[in-house]
Amino acid sequence: MTGHELHRQAEDANRALWDEMAAVHVRAYKEVQLLRQGSEVLDQIELREIGDVRGKRLLHLQCHIGTDTLGWARHGAAVTGVDFSPRAIACAQELRDELGLEATFIQSNVYDLPSLLSEQFDIVYASRGVLCWLRDLDEWARIIDRFLVPGGVFYLMESHPVVHALEEISPGVLSFANPYFHRAEPVRWEAGDCDYANASHILAHPSYEWTWTIGDVVNALLKAGLELEFLNEYDRLYFQLFPSMTSDDGRWYRLPQYQRMLPLIFTLRARKPG
Repeated sequence: MTGHELHRQAEDANRALWDEMAAVHVRAYKEVQLLRQGSEVLDQIELREIGDVRGKRLLHLQCHIGTDTLGWARHGAAVTGVDFSPRAIACAQELRDELGLEATFIQSNVYDLPSLLSEQFDIVYASRGVLCWLRDLDEWARIIDRFLVPGGVFYLMESHPVVHALEEISPGVLSFANPYFHRAEPVRWEAGDCDYANASHILAHPSYEWTWTIGDVVNALLKAGLELEFLNEYDRLYFQLFPSMTSDDGRWYRLPQYQRMLPLIFTLRARKPG
């Protein structure tokens, strides 16, 4: 199988998986209920690190069912959400209409987006579980630069790549079990795992995922011409990756035995010169 054929197979399988999960997540995501209640869905870290978005144009890449996109709309941004799953985009549009919010949603993978969208934005935003679905990080970064106005910012919140190299071998004990460094070919994960937001739902589709290091992410953005403003690390995660993780609110999880010892997410902000 050629590289192009593998990438096509991976994208088709991943799209089917996210189509499946979209319907599950509309019911399972706490963020959906928070939006319906008029409560905050965005985290205080990203609200603080991005700052005031009122009147700014914001492009949300890999937006899934649009909960964060609509959260930014409530903060006054003119938002456009993009996702490759048609079912996820349909769910996002239904939620937008139900809530009476202004938002544009486009079905596209990241790499095809420049052929569908000509606008530029003050902020390009991506968050929580996005990098592993990207086959080419250099092209991803060039596309981010393409959609930013001069002086615009890119913001990313993502799980720390080191945690995906670990497995919990016994209660509360982690060990390195998976490669940390990037490999050109994706890892195929077979169907049959539980959905991360609803453990009672057994996934019917496999996935293909890529690993990227912190250095890969930063270097891709720098090669695209963006200027890094900060990179921060935090010891909490947005889903229960390991069984021993605990949560006070059902949205953020910690490893009590590794408190202040192991990074679980990282954030960064980069600016396009202008």
